[in-house]
Amino acid sequence: MVKIQKQDTTEQKILGAAKSVFLEKGMAGARMQDIADKAGINKALLHYYFKSKEKLFEMIFKEASALFFSKINGIIDADIPLFDKIENFCSAYIDMLLQNPYLPLSVLNEATKQPQRFKQKLWKNREQIFIKFAHEIASETQKRKIKSIDPAHLFMNMISMCIFPFIARPVWMISTGMDENEFRAFVEERKKTIPQFIIESLNK
Repeated sequence: MVKIQKQDTTEQKILGAAKSVFLEKGMAGARMQDIADKAGINKALLHYYFKSKEKLFEMIFKEASALFFSKINGIIDADIPLFDKIENFCSAYIDMLLQNPYLPLSVLNEATKQPQRFKQKLWKNREQIFIKFAHEIASETQKRKIKSIDPAHLFMNMISMCIFPFIARPVWMISTGMDENEFRAFVEERKKTIPQFIIESLNK
């Protein structure tokens, strides 16, 4: 029992260190030695737990996405009005990005380089969540409760407006002179401004 607890503690320490290194240097710039140093362990022990940084990223992505999609699934399945779902969706998406800001570019890179591997090992048919949301949007449109809109465009608008600040963060912070705290406050504010903008565009 003690050994299992120690193993879990070491693994979590490695995952925490990997998140920090990925955030600081990106997936491409991160090195296993950097992660080992950050975790306070030797490289041999790191390789005992994870054979490569790709394996580390895969586990981090799975962990983050499992929590995120579980929350999103709950939002989509909830018996609440569509506009409340849009607000909750944007808030949950931005929270996930604040906790894992290195993920968008890393995921995009992984999906572009190895689309089939990404779909089979990391994505795992999670598009069903978005299909359910699309059906609800189509239903609200048919009932004339909202303006007619292609659900795919609505999804793209919501997701891109949430993700783009994190992808453009370095350029944006240099251009505006924002520091980390100011950027975080700016993104927190977007939890309200994004759904407000989208809802106003849908109101008849």
